[in-house]
Amino acid sequence: MTLSRRGVLGLAGAMGTAGAVAGAGPAARAAAAGTSNTAGTAGTAGAAGTAGAAGTAGAAGAPAPGRVLTGCERLAADGYAELAGQRVGVVTNPTGITADARHLVDVLHADPRVDLVAVFGPEHGFRGSAQAGGSEGTGRDPATGLPVYDTYDTSGQRLADLFTAAGIDTVVFDIQDVGARFYTYVWTLYDCMRAAALAGKAVVVLDRPNPVGGRRAAGPVLERPYASFVGREPIALAHGMTAAELALLFNGEFLRARPVRLRTVAMTGWRRASFYGSTGLPWVPPSPNMPTPDTALAYAGTCLFEGTTLSEGRGTTTPFEVVGAEGVDRRWAEAANALGLPGVWFRETWFTPSFSKHAGKPCGGVRLIVHDREAFDPVRAGIGLLVTARRAWSGFGWRADHWIDRLTGSDRVRTLVDAGAGVEEIAADWAAGLARFASVREQYLLYP
Repeated sequence: MTLSRRGVLGLAGAMGTAGAVAGAGPAARAAAAGTSNTAGTAGTAGAAGTAGAAGTAGAAGAPAPGRVLTGCERLAADGYAELAGQRVGVVTNPTGITADARHLVDVLHADPRVDLVAVFGPEHGFRGSAQAGGSEGTGRDPATGLPVYDTYDTSGQRLADLFTAAGIDTVVFDIQDVGARFYTYVWTLYDCMRAAALAGKAVVVLDRPNPVGGRRAAGPVLERPYASFVGREPIALAHGMTAAELALLFNGEFLRARPVRLRTVAMTGWRRASFYGSTGLPWVPPSPNMPTPDTALAYAGTCLFEGTTLSEGRGTTTPFEVVGAEGVDRRWAEAANALGLPGVWFRETWFTPSFSKHAGKPCGGVRLIVHDREAFDPVRAGIGLLVTARRAWSGFGWRADHWIDRLTGSDRVRTLVDAGAGVEEIAADWAAGLARFASVREQYLLYP
């Protein structure tokens, strides 16, 4: 599928004035006005801070200096009006917390204004105890007694039937994303939107920051034959969007034949140039191998090593910040530094993973040291490491299942690396697709 173009339009403001919404693209602007648009979006709780747009969740007030108000905080400040009279199911994990670290499910369950009847857990589970590719199963939450349903590896009509069986009217989504296409929570959101449309349910997305900022999209755009749970639809590898913005894009571009009744509750105080450390919010690892915002900064590039025979640092205290394998020596770091990639240095390192690839074996490799976050491009850094690893280490190889093609969204990166192409040649190959995506992306942005 070729992404549609509707022009490059202004960004929606999100800093506490109702007038900020007027500069948004057509999808975001129509949603903020509480009107239906061609994407079928029923509305959004706009970025207004004092005068909520008609049909939207009301104002949450200005955040403390330097602190972002998340969607869940704005929902609470409005007295949960967005959920009034509805039987609610929440899709979340340990990141669905308030600014004082209380979990959204515990807060909603204790509030008589909300009829919370079910919880749905994604990959890693509702409480986050499962490793990559796993979940916690279905059962009862011991803290609240609520039924918890496992949504991992469930989509389409099966997931729609699960929503129906749970007896809910509205699905609330609140999970911290990390900004990379292959991080599966955004596709849990997509699957929930699609299933909710099939089941006749509404969806409310509570927004959270993109921890690596949202200034731009980067990397290759997925090609449909390579779609999977690490990329359902053609978006860029580093999408540069928040969950609410992605929900608007999904509804407007990919679910147009059967859009869901969608509401989004925007943040206040967040800007596209912001990194997570400036938000004033506590960091909760969204998955077991995402311990810090620095991990997220590198992830869009170094997760590509999941598609190789090298370790991506799982089983260490700094996953995705170190990559390597048995037999790798200093020549790799030297070759990577010789590329002169902006914002990052590569340092020779040694580590012994406690699990996953090369478990229990001393590995040589590189550690990424990001010294300029604004200049750093994690996707180009990841490509640079692939290119130099293949040249500097005779043991380099791809996973036999060509998982790298799922991660990058086509076979182009793999075949170009194998052909000896450099970083700039590989990046030029995806430039046209990225430009098309960037044009579409622009109209769904909610923040300056």
